[in-house]
Amino acid sequence: MPEHLRSLVIILAFAAIVFAFAKAPACALACSTADFERRRNLWFAITLTAFLAHNFWIYIIVSAVLLLFVAPREPNKLAMYFLVLFAVPAVSAPISGMGVVQHLFTIHYLRLLALAVLLPAFLFLRRQPNVEPFGRLIPDKLIAGYLILNLLLQLQFDTITNTLRIGVFYAFIDVFLPYYVASRALKNLANFRDALMAFAVAALVLSAVAAFEFAKHWLLYTALEDALGVPWGTSIYLRREGSLRAQGSTGQPIPLGYVMAVAMGFFLYLRKSVPSPTVWMVGLAALIVGLIVPLSRGPWVGAAAMVLVFLATGPNAIRRFATLGALGAIALPLVLVSPAGPAIIDHLPFVGTIQAENITYRERLLEISVQIILQNPFFGTVDAKQLSEMQELRQGQGIIDVVNTYVGIALGSGLVGLSLFAGFFVSVAVGIFKGMTNLTDRHGEPYLLGQVLLSTLLGILLIIFTVSSISVIPVVYWSVAGLGVAYARMLALAKAPETARPAGYRAAATRIGA
Repeated sequence: MPEHLRSLVIILAFAAIVFAFAKAPACALACSTADFERRRNLWFAITLTAFLAHNFWIYIIVSAVLLLFVAPREPNKLAMYFLVLFAVPAVSAPISGMGVVQHLFTIHYLRLLALAVLLPAFLFLRRQPNVEPFGRLIPDKLIAGYLILNLLLQLQFDTITNTLRIGVFYAFIDVFLPYYVASRALKNLANFRDALMAFAVAALVLSAVAAFEFAKHWLLYTALEDALGVPWGTSIYLRREGSLRAQGSTGQPIPLGYVMAVAMGFFLYLRKSVPSPTVWMVGLAALIVGLIVPLSRGPWVGAAAMVLVFLATGPNAIRRFATLGALGAIALPLVLVSPAGPAIIDHLPFVGTIQAENITYRERLLEISVQIILQNPFFGTVDAKQLSEMQELRQGQGIIDVVNTYVGIALGSGLVGLSLFAGFFVSVAVGIFKGMTNLTDRHGEPYLLGQVLLSTLLGILLIIFTVSSISVIPVVYWSVAGLGVAYARMLALAKAPETARPAGYRAAATRIGA
């Protein structure tokens, strides 16, 4: 049997187990049985198409038809989007320009999802009288400023067609749509439960696959490169001290760990809603396994930060920190004396010795980049990687890997671009925090949702300090920021007097307890 078919059988088996495990709690707290089964079936259909099409364009066309057929029947399109977000890798190929231009644009699974699911959702939402028009909120203005700045900077050195492709079309599809739909589509707690549960279930499938990859030293999605006839170029076997670093459908270990960290953050919101505490604990344990097996230290630090922020912003914070400290004091000696203790310590960030050169590389990248940024502080440098100062960072593969999202932005668009990017996320975090602190019940579900969104967002901002915006990373952080805006708006509208609410807004249908 060809490798890609053997991989498919294993992936389908794990997915079937996870979906069966997740169906009861998901339907009990988040969505109807029909919604869950529709999304699950779509996940299977897309996965089967990718592995059985044997041609990239057949896979893209059939997947587009499936998405366009299912999406109109979906009451919560963001939840559907999240559930199938990690179904297959973002294998890409350019769409021919048919002699008019070299190519129209590069298509991959993430863009296909945006075009087939998020674009129709955007067109619907913008016509609704109870949806805030884009541009009125501070995050709207900052993200618009960031995108416009990058468009103008690219226009200075690139062709008109490439500027329109990257600065307009890609910016709209890859950045604006995930943010806009996430910030406008969710109106009440039921919507949020549905969306966050869908993300968690998708991550649980990914976690099961990743655990198998780690245990069997076999990356299950690499065979798609030959099966679809398109070079992927990112999914390669990476090892750390003899252990294979799992990647799943994300194509690289750090994006996989990043997805697991975000899913863990979301899962904290579901702990009061899942009917069985045992089921919730099993799900959390599975996500922790998924976080460990990529052997990526940046997501570990980000996940730890999420937990600390979550505890710090919750009720009885001092008691919870004391409990956490006591558990750590008990667990640490046991880890140190266990046979696996030295290996565990060596893999930890800051104190571990395994591949310490990666940390040295990041430190040197930051030092050199700061020098270059200060030479052109406002709007950055056209192609900083070609500067002589950067050449010592060129690695064995012949590339300069800017493994820091903030550095990459500052190099390309200067401190102005970095300020708009960072300011956008700061404004979202402030909005979440203000909404939380205005709630009187610190034990209620609305406050818990704010805790989770704030801690997850801050954890993301820490993780992307260790990686560039590759794979699913930017799609997830723009979406999570959108969720933060939706949360702040939900609380603000619930408090506002009837006359101050947007036309068509119905308090009975969108109250925060719905």
